[in-house]
Amino acid sequence: MNPEQVFCPNVECPARGQVNKGNISVHSHQEKRYRCDVCGTTFSANKGTLFYRLKTDPKTVMLVLVLLAHGCPLPAIVAAFGFDERTVKSWWQKAGEHSEKVHRHQVGQSQLDLGQVQADEIKVKTQQGTIWMALAIMVSTRLWLGGVISKRRDKALIRALVGQIRQIALCRPLLIAVDGLASYVKAFQEAFRTKLPRYGQTGRAKLRAWPELHIVQVIKKRSANSFSVTRRVVQGSAEQIASLLSLTQGGGKINTAYIERLNATFRQHLSYLARRTRHRPKNLKP
Repeated sequence: MNPEQVFCPNVECPARGQVNKGNISVHSHQEKRYRCDVCGTTFSANKGTLFYRLKTDPKTVMLVLVLLAHGCPLPAIVAAFGFDERTVKSWWQKAGEHSEKVHRHQVGQSQLDLGQVQADEIKVKTQQGTIWMALAIMVSTRLWLGGVISKRRDKALIRALVGQIRQIALCRPLLIAVDGLASYVKAFQEAFRTKLPRYGQTGRAKLRAWPELHIVQVIKKRSANSFSVTRRVVQGSAEQIASLLSLTQGGGKINTAYIERLNATFRQHLSYLARRTRHRPKNLKP
């Protein structure tokens, strides 16, 4: 237990969020609890983590979650470990909710110079029908920016994803690479606009489009005997697009390869997203 790397979780504590300030001490090694010397609050070492208030060893919980992610049947886990089925399901649900909160805090509240963003969708088959999952990635760092799910591949799905990207992006030169879905272009053009100051005037504020927003499309067409790829510049100049490609991916052609690799990684490591499998998810949430 290292109290120097822990902060007080009490929302009313003046030292909340302060790390390595000397105000946290070990309250009990046996119970793995800390104490804040400022407000006197004691709290568990796994407060704010996935394992908070779980009586099972965290290593066992992680092992069960990994098996679930790779498609191990729930009855097999129950038989092997002796846990109740409802307990395993609650861990699965809690892990998903905790991961979503961590991503929203670490990425969703950030302000980043994205450089180049690629977006795409995954089609997932479930026991209750088809679900579409839209994803986006920052090319230079391979950072997954977020994802949205919907039963339909429509404008609402794309706008929700674009809204997540807009919340993170700084007003810097930005290249957007997408596939041939027309909803992407309009959604990015509508979202990446800034309100102009009105200086005492009333009424709706005017919106100005980002001057250095560049949008490209990679349109793939397949037939029985042929396959073609068309690279299209929707918005922006070829010189600036080439500069952003060189800065974010070291040059090369316009592509959506990075988001497609991410989709392939998700399909390979998450059984629910696999293309051909009998392991179908029953619900939108685990």
